[in-house]
Amino acid sequence: MNLGYTLLLWGCVALTSGCYRGRDQLPDPLSSRADNDGCYHVYPGEDIQQALEAAARDPQHKTVIVHEGVYRPAQPGQALIFFNSRHDGISLIADGDVTLTAANPAVADPAEESYPAVVNHIVYFGHGVSEKTVMRGFKLTGANGFVSRPPAPEAIEPATTLPQLAPALFFYMDGGAIKVFARSRPQLLDLEIVNNATRLCGGGISIEQRGYQEDAVLIKDCVFRNNRCPATGSAVDVLSGSSAVIVNCLFVGNISNTGMDEVAREWGLRYHPEHGSGALTVFPGSRVEVRRCTFTGNWNGADDAGESSVYADCIFWKNTAGDGSRPGRPYELDILDASNVENCWLNGEIEDLRSVIDPAKNTLQAPNPHFDKFYQPRAEEYEGIGYRRSGQPRESAGTGW
Repeated sequence: MNLGYTLLLWGCVALTSGCYRGRDQLPDPLSSRADNDGCYHVYPGEDIQQALEAAARDPQHKTVIVHEGVYRPAQPGQALIFFNSRHDGISLIADGDVTLTAANPAVADPAEESYPAVVNHIVYFGHGVSEKTVMRGFKLTGANGFVSRPPAPEAIEPATTLPQLAPALFFYMDGGAIKVFARSRPQLLDLEIVNNATRLCGGGISIEQRGYQEDAVLIKDCVFRNNRCPATGSAVDVLSGSSAVIVNCLFVGNISNTGMDEVAREWGLRYHPEHGSGALTVFPGSRVEVRRCTFTGNWNGADDAGESSVYADCIFWKNTAGDGSRPGRPYELDILDASNVENCWLNGEIEDLRSVIDPAKNTLQAPNPHFDKFYQPRAEEYEGIGYRRSGQPRESAGTGW
């Protein structure tokens, strides 16, 4: 069965200084009230989901601050933390170096291929989450193809009779770091999505809006590195009937296509069997707007079978990290509708797979951007083109990850 057809069937942004306080002021972790600063605070050893539930009940205080440390699942399940309609309008903000991981060796089964991961997704955004919901400043890592088995400890999506919201294969198996499902359009800001894997697609983020694509998911100032999956969209997978705006993001070392033959045998799903998919995959009936992003060192740059997608001021440089298992050579951009591809700079084995990109509006056989260790171009020709770090950068953003 064609994968695109199958998908159609299954279908506070800024943080104020008033929200900080010292560790010696740590409240009772079972408290259901915001602190004097109007924020809910979470420290290592405490439960982020508990704070989200408290903020969901609070009609006025909607900011949850997670303080420096590593947070991992206490038990197997579908997600480490989740948002659905009752959590709409919450801002989840990292204070310092905060890592959310899918892994917990203490409770994982070492005999499982997914070890040490114990959740399908690190973060889940479900039906009824609007653009008022913000997640900022976290590192998300450790997803490894874990698939939860019923009965789950808690249903992350409320029961519904709407047929378009019925959970199916991609609901469980896609989106190692983040799963966005149904009428959901959170703002995902300044995230590091690193070293995640899935059993199927969307090693980093899977967007499955099921036709509720009127408002796009915003992905801004994010880094996608070393994410992987056997099929499509190693960094970001935009499933049929979905939309996303991706601004100032870096895609490097993301690998799709590692098990497409096995996926075809096991699930009957086939997609782009000759050349494979890219770090970003956009399916038919979907749309993305990609601005000032850099794609380099991935197994293919982006493949886009959607409608009227925009790619502007982007760098596609040497996305040639394939393993030779596909008969076709790697490419920079595979797009059906290239009418809105403008001022993009491309260089690789195959720059324009379908020969549809207007060379008068773009630069093919682009010169070397001379990336620094943060993958910012140093060549003067690239001023205003491609990814730049925003805010206070973490040192881990360099090549030493």
